[in-house]
Amino acid sequence: MSAEILINVTPQECRVALTDNGALEEILVERNAHQGIVGNIYNGRVSRVLPGMEAAFIDIGLGKAAFLHASDLSFRNKDLLSGDSPDEDLAPRKINQILQEGSQVMVQVVKEPLGTKGARLTTYATIPSRYLVLMPDTSTIGVSSKIESDAERQRLKQLVIQIREEEGHQFGFIVRTVAEGITEAALRSDMRFLHRVWNKVQQRASQSKTIAQLYSDLPLAKRILRDVVSEDIKKILVDSRETVLALTEFCHTYIPELETKIEHYPGERPIFDLHGVEDDIQKALKRKVQLKSGGYLIIDQTEAMTTIDVNTGGYVGHRNLEETIFKTNLEAAQGIAKQVRLRNLGGIIILDFIDMQTEDHKAQVISAMERLLVKDPAKTAVSGVSSLGLVEMTRKRTRESLLQTLCEPCEMCEGRGFVKTAVTVCYEIFREISREARQFDAKELLVLASQEVVDLFLDEESESLAELQEFIGKPIRFQVEALYTQEQFDVVLI
Repeated sequence: MSAEILINVTPQECRVALTDNGALEEILVERNAHQGIVGNIYNGRVSRVLPGMEAAFIDIGLGKAAFLHASDLSFRNKDLLSGDSPDEDLAPRKINQILQEGSQVMVQVVKEPLGTKGARLTTYATIPSRYLVLMPDTSTIGVSSKIESDAERQRLKQLVIQIREEEGHQFGFIVRTVAEGITEAALRSDMRFLHRVWNKVQQRASQSKTIAQLYSDLPLAKRILRDVVSEDIKKILVDSRETVLALTEFCHTYIPELETKIEHYPGERPIFDLHGVEDDIQKALKRKVQLKSGGYLIIDQTEAMTTIDVNTGGYVGHRNLEETIFKTNLEAAQGIAKQVRLRNLGGIIILDFIDMQTEDHKAQVISAMERLLVKDPAKTAVSGVSSLGLVEMTRKRTRESLLQTLCEPCEMCEGRGFVKTAVTVCYEIFREISREARQFDAKELLVLASQEVVDLFLDEESESLAELQEFIGKPIRFQVEALYTQEQFDVVLI
């Protein structure tokens, strides 16, 4: 088998699965009612400047103000707002000297709103195409580090410099990985396309006097073809005929080499069911990940960080304890690298491998982690084993994790991941009854609670209940409320 892209399209959402030898590597979801905004360019209005944080909040037309730090202010916007020419010799000015409340500023979203945080912005705009990324605020030419050949990197850099001079502008560009081996004509076509797009953005910005969207990135299906597809991809299966036509037309214009790889999937059985993707998605939402050896991972996401705990489970090994731990940790490293990408975990990730005594084993596990993360398109960094035996890693976060995209905090446990036991709730009700009986005069009390709590009162706690009734001098009745969670209850005075 080989690498494939599966695209499932419905009127409500588009889902893209990247598979390698039949195994799911990455899942991307874009819902029509909540499309991603990373890469979008807006004409925003400064709603608040925070000199102490060297930051500002920008209204870009979303429900929540977006965040812009002073380090993300380009000279283009400094010129626009202050009328001064940039001078690198001058000391950097404070953000409140550059931005004022009510000012307009062109910004680009670099990070989706996550949890309680608004979107993260920059004024250093970038616009990607198939082979190049345009950087209007600099004249720098960069080449993707994933192109390993020095000769090819130099060839591409010289080509871009030559074409840029012939086209008569000084914009900066990054040459993308897929440009390896590409011709001058293809690079020139890409550069002209990006130049036209940027001119259009500037035209809209000059005409707009209010908050407005100036540029939006491609929808998910087209974005995948532009950014992800490489020579390793043998087939792109799409279950929507309309989407196939749209993607074929897009490839014919911009990526002709991919046109023959796009196929329509006409089967009655859902495409994700046929390839086992639905089952893999459900597994990726669970805390526990089983390893082939019998060990397992426990993955917990919080707002601050993600923790991954490694356990040997049922794996006992065949030699000694240290060797068993080492083998489990090596297998866990492979599982962690897969799960981090599949679940789109970002930010700080703490890995709690099983404690190893041998320094060589520790070094091999860290080396394996770094090697396995090379394929991950997101930027990652792994530290060594700390004095506490933990490994810290970071992964660039630009959008919500799979769990945040598909799930929401549990109302029953308020996001804790735990619920109070029936015994705990039972004792809370005892205390509430005592309070109510002291404060109010009533003939009897009615307790509304879940089936589990009521059963506990009438069985194990029946003796305590009788003592309480005798103490308050009032009868207590119970009524099961089927819609109540285990933590919910009410004490009603009658």
